[in-house]
Amino acid sequence: MLIADQGTLDANDTRLSGKKLSIGIVQARFNAGITNALAKACQDELQKLGVPAKQVKLVQVPGALEVPVALMAMAEKLEFDALIALGCIVRGETYHFELVANESGAGVSRVALDYQLPIANAILTTENMAQAVERQTDKGRDAARVAVEMANLLKAMA
Repeated sequence: MLIADQGTLDANDTRLSGKKLSIGIVQARFNAGITNALAKACQDELQKLGVPAKQVKLVQVPGALEVPVALMAMAEKLEFDALIALGCIVRGETYHFELVANESGAGVSRVALDYQLPIANAILTTENMAQAVERQTDKGRDAARVAVEMANLLKAMA
């Protein structure tokens, strides 16, 4: 199996310094075992990157389709340097998987573009629960790193 080169940054790279950042997280409760693990990995990584705990706000919504609305509400407050979307959509036997995956992803992207605000999308879309479990920690951690790096990039470009 080939593994993609993620082009990761060294932990000491200033682009991964979260000391002056405020981060909002929206977590879907559907498939809570997975999304709780995503949230924990994400929050742990934010702490390692120096984001003060009081500068991290986590809200929960019922499912992935509700994530973009909560992201929009957070974006409108103009309090956050970046946002993180957490969720887990597992393929079932109907078209519902495609609908939820496509619409939630499009909604997350729309909020990011409309508000010019970085949003790390860690809404997992997997074929089965085993794939979700396999990805829950890495993707939660990756989302934190993406949010911090992109927040710093946009601040540097301002």
